[in-house]
Amino acid sequence: MENGTASSTRPNHILTVDVEDYFHVEAFAGTVSRQSWDDYPPRVVNNCNRLLDTFDRYNVKATFFMLGWVADRFPAIVREIHARGHELACHSFWHRKVDSLTPAQFRSDTRDACDAIEQAASVRVLGYRAPTWSITRRSLWAFDILAEEGFEYDSSIYPIHHDLYGIPGANRFPYVQPCQNGNRLLEFPPATVRIAGMNFPAAGGGYLRIFPLAYTHWVFRQFEKAGRPLVLYLHPWEIDPEQPRIAGPLKSRFRHYTNLHRTQERLERLLQRYSFVPFRSHIAGDGCDSTDSGHAVITSTQEVHG
Repeated sequence: MENGTASSTRPNHILTVDVEDYFHVEAFAGTVSRQSWDDYPPRVVNNCNRLLDTFDRYNVKATFFMLGWVADRFPAIVREIHARGHELACHSFWHRKVDSLTPAQFRSDTRDACDAIEQAASVRVLGYRAPTWSITRRSLWAFDILAEEGFEYDSSIYPIHHDLYGIPGANRFPYVQPCQNGNRLLEFPPATVRIAGMNFPAAGGGYLRIFPLAYTHWVFRQFEKAGRPLVLYLHPWEIDPEQPRIAGPLKSRFRHYTNLHRTQERLERLLQRYSFVPFRSHIAGDGCDSTDSGHAVITSTQEVHG
């Protein structure tokens, strides 16, 4: 147990943070160009420090998926995250959707991000999460590149229907992803729950903010009854209701700004009630006993159902 509040018979869930600033998000990509990022007042460092202080209060550790752009410009926060005992992982450099890139562009972007993180903290990066969960049917080739680049695990496949991402029918629980080049990666999907034969997202990002907290607790109970770890995720900007507003499309503003004032409280209620570890601890411990072997995410003719 990390926080001393959960029963020893309950699983350690996996706590993750996608480290990006409010102007990096895909929701505003059509409004905010990457060339203009330096024009926006950064808030990611202060928000990361708030999260670090929160995690310290509950004695929990997390995996921080770092945007390379952030690591390059603010290396001190990368070192601080590492110094406080958290795991550093990769969230790309430019926050471009993987399925919008060529394999060569993806490899270059990933290398640049890892270099920025590793230069800042002198630590090897072993985990990857795609911006906007964008390893989809169109970009399954990314697994080959990640394995070739030395990654050991990925957390990019959202097994849901969504207008921006997702692979419906992909496995809902951790599994071993074979690559076409003969390598393998551990894949850790974010939490979903099945209702009426469909997968619904839960326990992360906008779903944590917008859905009632009772729904999130219900999802945790479903995972704990099955003895499986749940992958929780959030972003530093989600605990920052005072962030500058961006005049994006209505749907984007709804997804981004709804209930920002509630995220901190909801996060702390989860930290009080459940036990959390970073990916590295789960993989090194007995958590991999619940990992399914030999399950591909999807091929052109086959889906895997959790």
